[in-house]
Amino acid sequence: MIKPEIPKNEAERLHALRTLRILDTSHEERFDRVTRMAKRMFEVQISLVSLVDEDRQWFKSKQGLDAPETPRDISFCGHAINQDGLFIIPDASVDERFFDNPLVTEAPNIRFYAGYPLKLRQGVSIGTLCLIDSRPKGLGEEDQQLLRDLGAMIEQEIQSIQLATLDELTLISNRRGFLTLVEQSFKSCRRNEKPMSFILFDLNKFKAINDNYGHHEGDFVLTTFAQIMLDSFRDCDVIGRLGGDEFVAMLSDSDEGKADIALERFATAVEKANETLNKPYKIEYSAGVMHFEHDTEKSIEEMIQDADAAMYEQKKGKAR
Repeated sequence: MIKPEIPKNEAERLHALRTLRILDTSHEERFDRVTRMAKRMFEVQISLVSLVDEDRQWFKSKQGLDAPETPRDISFCGHAINQDGLFIIPDASVDERFFDNPLVTEAPNIRFYAGYPLKLRQGVSIGTLCLIDSRPKGLGEEDQQLLRDLGAMIEQEIQSIQLATLDELTLISNRRGFLTLVEQSFKSCRRNEKPMSFILFDLNKFKAINDNYGHHEGDFVLTTFAQIMLDSFRDCDVIGRLGGDEFVAMLSDSDEGKADIALERFATAVEKANETLNKPYKIEYSAGVMHFEHDTEKSIEEMIQDADAAMYEQKKGKAR
């Protein structure tokens, strides 16, 4: 058995998936309608909307299968998300990647598999609309196009969710998406009695970049800063753009020492980006950090405000 490769942009992919806050939610008719149609149209035993999480594939919609999820390392969909187009296996029992896979040798005894990778945007696939059968099978051109059309319907439904929680420019969480994700992380810290840190970032001299080099350069700085955050912070940390040139991060299981390490790592990444980009300006920022115990009585908004106040103190110090 060959395990699926991990995409190079896995951190970005997982962040986009979790920002949707769709994992482990109830079944919805808008997804079930499509999987019912697919099962009937293609005359297969199983049809799924599968979302590929860090170590599992979880089924948002399923027809013909009882299991709510399976491990990612044996999943067919884990392979499918690495494809630009359809991923089709006519007979898994004679395919070197799958012939000894437990999903092939045991129930549901997969032979035929066809998966349409569900893209949030180019290069970021979070799962599949897939067809499964215990009999070898092929798909002609018309059937392949039909699967693409049904997959596009699922993508539209997912993107409608995304629009509410994702910042359109930087493609990280907007304020609403950030607060939604932080609520879950906050509950986890309380349950596990772990401290947390909030970091508020504000870009310095951002107006001057817009004024002197144009708004397209300002947009470039915002998207670059967001990408550095994605690359620098841990997968378990929550990041977002609050609006304008303000960004925020919540670090779980974090104290002053751990937050300092994270900020040093981030500062190094920004410095490297400035050297690599060779722009007529530098990406500069101020950062305010506040730490909280798991039993804090402050609300999430109050913790963000405290970090914001700390950031402005640092900004005033730089201005002197």
